[in-house]
Amino acid sequence: MRWVLALPLLLLAACATTPPGPTPAQVRRDIERRIPANVADRAGWATDIQVAFEAQAITPNPENICAVLAVLEQESGYVADPVVPNLAKVSRAELERRAKAKHIPLFALNAALKLPSTDGRSYDERLAAVRTERELSDIFEDLVGRVPLGKRLFEGWNPVQTGGPMQVSIAFAEAHAEGYPYEMAGSVRREVFTRRGGMYFGIRHLLGYDTPYTRKVHRFADFNAGWYASRNAAFQNAVAIASGRRLALDGDLLAPGAPLSRPGETERAVRSLAPQLGMDERGIRDALSFGRRLDFNDSDLFRQVFELAEAKAGKPLPRAMIPGIQLESPKITRELSTAWFATRVDGRYRQCLAR
Repeated sequence: MRWVLALPLLLLAACATTPPGPTPAQVRRDIERRIPANVADRAGWATDIQVAFEAQAITPNPENICAVLAVLEQESGYVADPVVPNLAKVSRAELERRAKAKHIPLFALNAALKLPSTDGRSYDERLAAVRTERELSDIFEDLVGRVPLGKRLFEGWNPVQTGGPMQVSIAFAEAHAEGYPYEMAGSVRREVFTRRGGMYFGIRHLLGYDTPYTRKVHRFADFNAGWYASRNAAFQNAVAIASGRRLALDGDLLAPGAPLSRPGETERAVRSLAPQLGMDERGIRDALSFGRRLDFNDSDLFRQVFELAEAKAGKPLPRAMIPGIQLESPKITRELSTAWFATRVDGRYRQCLAR
């Protein structure tokens, strides 16, 4: 019976030796000291990041802190609502393109833009002076609410789809607003353009999901290309080897909206392996539909494709690869790729860890 009596004492001793986690103040200090010295309001940035970590139950270890700071520095250089070069010119061109697609004459668009907006200036004047995505988003929201032509042109459509200090997707933020730790003064869209909101949703996108990765660079690639894009690109590579077909390693396993009768290239290549996989078209489609989930790794399709590919290659194959995606946006004026983004962020991440 002596061991029975000793058990509670052993448990108490184990609890007593478990070190407590860092306090919020300690986390803020650690974040602040890792932020470059020339950044304005380092304490404010550290507070917003610490609150986001705590609200999302993300471990505030150096790796996670530096991952956030690396993306933040790459995307905006620690500016909550960064200036976008040539935004006025790009915005006007996009307006005219949209009007043409809607069969609206250019003179009618110009007349609508001459109308006074909510701040007294015409929409044309505001567009000519626009410098940030928040300003541009506000103009389009104003157009929809006040100008009849604005409803026809822009209702349900705002050209500003990313924003804030981490350039997070507005749609992503709207889909993950539950648990937001602040009282919203307006819409989720408006919160994204604030420092606190942009950091909360950016951190949610970067760290708010489990991955099979062993290197942060693949998480950085996912931040740019979508959750599990690096895992999916490695799967596409295995499919290409097993099937003998060339595939774009872009991380997209299914063509959006494609009917079962017209599969995309990756799905078509997987179907060519159907006899070896013992799966029909519907089973393959259903399995590929899990491509934005972690448990796709545990599927029979994932396991069998890698077995076939590795047997053919005669060596183990990677389970994560940076997707080969060229970045396209009216804001981008030179050739960039997901690999460029992930590599740049990874370099900043390593510098942060060394600080």
